[in-house]
Amino acid sequence: MTETVANAEEFWEDFYRERAQIWTGNPNPLLVREVAGLTPGTALDLGCGEGADALWLAKAGWQVTAVDISATAMERGARRAAEAGVTIAWERHDLQASFPAGTFDLVSAQFLHSPVELPDERAGILRSAAAAVAPGGVLVIGSHAAAPSWASSAMHAHVFPTIEQMLAQLELGPEWQVETAELVHTPSTSPDGVVGQRADSVLRLRRG
Repeated sequence: MTETVANAEEFWEDFYRERAQIWTGNPNPLLVREVAGLTPGTALDLGCGEGADALWLAKAGWQVTAVDISATAMERGARRAAEAGVTIAWERHDLQASFPAGTFDLVSAQFLHSPVELPDERAGILRSAAAAVAPGGVLVIGSHAAAPSWASSAMHAHVFPTIEQMLAQLELGPEWQVETAELVHTPSTSPDGVVGQRADSVLRLRRG
């Protein structure tokens, strides 16, 4: 195991162990918007965290494989799934080192940002995500496009990929169709209660 992988595992385990619940438990709105009208099939949720997206997909009739580096996060997701009476396959991967096998009708990659990941490694993960989409299936990528308006100068210094850069990094073949490529601005409130906004990008790509 490389030092990078070990550091990533340690970082995310510490992150989730800080509190009994990190996220709201609600699915990502951009994913819901892009997927709600699709016919359910097989789905791969990359970076599933505590499982809110995976649980929403499973309730909507998708056969879901949920992936994260943090065993702690997935244990929480598995408990929620059991309470809801839905079945989800949980797989632990550091996506910089391994990737789930198979192809899927939907591959979801929501906010795969990490302070212990290099930009070119993220691009490689997204290319693997595209390769895992079955013919006729879709890839949905939600990504931060900028730091929130209330964020510190250090956070504003971070460079987030543009939609154009992500499309170039994916190196998609001619069989792909871009169905959504949009910059979305939403209200955002800091942990201290400062009201502002944030910019996110969403891509929905269909493989022919």
